Amino acid sequence: MTTAASLASYASNFPSFRNRIINGDMRIAQRGNSTSVSASTYAACDRYKFIITNGGTWSISQSTDSPDGFGSSYKIECTTAKSSLDSNSRLLIVQSIEGQNLQDLKKGTSSSKSLTLSFYVKTSLAGTYQVNLEDNDNIRIIGNTYTISSGEVNTWQYKEFTFLGDTTGVLDNDNLDSLALHFVLVAGSDNSSGSLPTSWKAKSNADRGAGLTVNLAATVGNTWQITGVQLEEGTVPTPFEHRPYGVELALCQRYYEKSFNLATTPANNTSETSVVYTHVQSGYGTFIPISFKVPKRAAGASVIIYNPYSTTANRAAFIAGLNDAFTYSNVSSITETGFYVQNYSNPVAAPDITGNPIAFNWSAHSEL
Repeated sequence: MTTAASLASYASNFPSFRNRIINGDMRIAQRGNSTSVSASTYAACDRYKFIITNGGTWSISQSTDSPDGFGSSYKIECTTAKSSLDSNSRLLIVQSIEGQNLQDLKKGTSSSKSLTLSFYVKTSLAGTYQVNLEDNDNIRIIGNTYTISSGEVNTWQYKEFTFLGDTTGVLDNDNLDSLALHFVLVAGSDNSSGSLPTSWKAKSNADRGAGLTVNLAATVGNTWQITGVQLEEGTVPTPFEHRPYGVELALCQRYYEKSFNLATTPANNTSETSVVYTHVQSGYGTFIPISFKVPKRAAGASVIIYNPYSTTANRAAFIAGLNDAFTYSNVSSITETGFYVQNYSNPVAAPDITGNPIAFNWSAHSEL
């Protein structure tokens, strides 16, 4: 077979964008790592939400520890244990998918297609773990389990299984959370007293962790890592789809974007100035237009303004002299393509700053 024919055959067998998961190889981590996490949040690797209720305290990081063929993994580590779970205790790692990106699966019809999940996982705790798909449009669920033996702890293990198609419940054709992938790591009785949903059924929270035999929060130092997450049409897993870095970054920026350099964790007082403009009016400043690199999932993203030279939040800095902060920086007219910033009132030490440079940074969150 010629080289051209080989490439054509590969493309036919393994089409591009077959992976419904964004950032499955954990390369993109715009928000930076987080420590002392005890509330639900997005941290470290893009598109993965850390959902927790009464489940201890954790650090979340993008780790360079990964299996062959990958450079990064998503890692959580318990820093404050929760050995005795409350009834509502839970810890889930979740990625949600827009309904308009799933219409070809024909869910809710007699031609509904199956989905196959594959991933690499590494954990310090032996036992059985649960993974679910949740249809949030029709309130339905299907799940499966994977087991880590005592001889497999702290080593990378490859897991795969198939979720059969669902002939009940058409997914909405919109930009909202239609289908979500849940990795279940902690589950109190409210989330584990049901039965493992091995086929599609009406969702009950009690089924979410019914197959779980571990409590990852039981001991300080417990860890769980994942990478190579792929969710694709069909019943046979294919090799992981390594998309170009720029493509994966743009897919992530639909949901979260920042003006900082990629290696900079968004924060005040970083001395990094990504937006600098000349102030043209004392008192109430002019509206400064900001354009997103990638259109956001929806209008009305949550936008935060960061001061490069102060810990004071939501205030731009006057950088001609003393880097003083404005009284307030207001964000308005947030569309899918950008927003406006208006800085209110002059800094105390700068009674007239017309014609002088002003600086700030920003982030925009439009997650599902």
